[in-house]
Amino acid sequence: MLENVITAHPLKRRRLGMVGLAALALVLSGCGGAKVGGSGSDPAGGSAGKCGPFNLAVNPWVGYEANAAVIAYVAQKDLGCKVTKKDLKEEVAWQGFGTGEVDAVVENWGHDDLRKKYIDQQKTAVAVGETGNKGVIGWYVPPWMAAKYPDITDWKNLNKYADMFKTSESGGKGQLLDGDPSFVTNDGALVKNLHLDYKVVYAGSEAALIQAFRQAEAKKTPVIGYFYEPQWLFSEIRLVKVGLPAYKPGCDADPEKVACDYPPYPLDKIVSKKFADSGSPAYKLVKNFTWTNTDQNLVAQYIAQDKMSPEDAAKKWVERHRDTVNAWLGKG
Repeated sequence: MLENVITAHPLKRRRLGMVGLAALALVLSGCGGAKVGGSGSDPAGGSAGKCGPFNLAVNPWVGYEANAAVIAYVAQKDLGCKVTKKDLKEEVAWQGFGTGEVDAVVENWGHDDLRKKYIDQQKTAVAVGETGNKGVIGWYVPPWMAAKYPDITDWKNLNKYADMFKTSESGGKGQLLDGDPSFVTNDGALVKNLHLDYKVVYAGSEAALIQAFRQAEAKKTPVIGYFYEPQWLFSEIRLVKVGLPAYKPGCDADPEKVACDYPPYPLDKIVSKKFADSGSPAYKLVKNFTWTNTDQNLVAQYIAQDKMSPEDAAKKWVERHRDTVNAWLGKG
């Protein structure tokens, strides 16, 4: 029985969908709630024109939470759906497609391994188009560092600056800060294969990672770490991406031998086959949903920085973008 995994933030994140992570051990934290594999969760269904239950996975990062908040708000207010949000890590959410207990994942980052298993082999899931968000993953430094040490944005120069990034946790090496340990990253392999004098250290969450970058910029202290876009922090601090060896298709095929940058991610939506065939208007909403990085960052900022509830954040955005929402609903 797979239980909800609820993280302190979100965060997120993210890490994102890359290849080859073994099934995650599930740790129940925070509030309880819906379960994947338990009784009492109905697949979204009903005849055409009726919404009924809509089970929406919420992966642990604030950008995803922004997507889910807006989709859930519109589904409830415009379509009369009974929305159940399920806080689940990425790989776990896909397991619910086959049972109907998860209807939709609304920000998927790659996950070629999961696509192969659940879309191609088991045929319990289908891809239903891009979200409009363009995902970028990589290593970043705060703006003050890029301005003072402009060559630090070339990976070939990182060893020159390794001593600057030493911490009590990095064992005499430079610290490369990652977020949540559940994020699927290539960072350990990159450090090893690029022969960098660094050690990956986990901040513990997206929120902690964000705080580290904000503090580094405010106090002009050094930090280098994993980060990603879209992310609301970029509306406050324009972190600067470090140039890693250029990504080429297949260069990350073997997780142990990765020595290239992360690929670009056109983020997309995945739904259960059962949901896609249900006739639910919520399916049409998810399929039609698309917005920009700017849109997502704004809603995420409402939630993470302005401390609004996801529903209030969604309401504020929807009220200011009714034409966009109407297009998702097929109105006018």
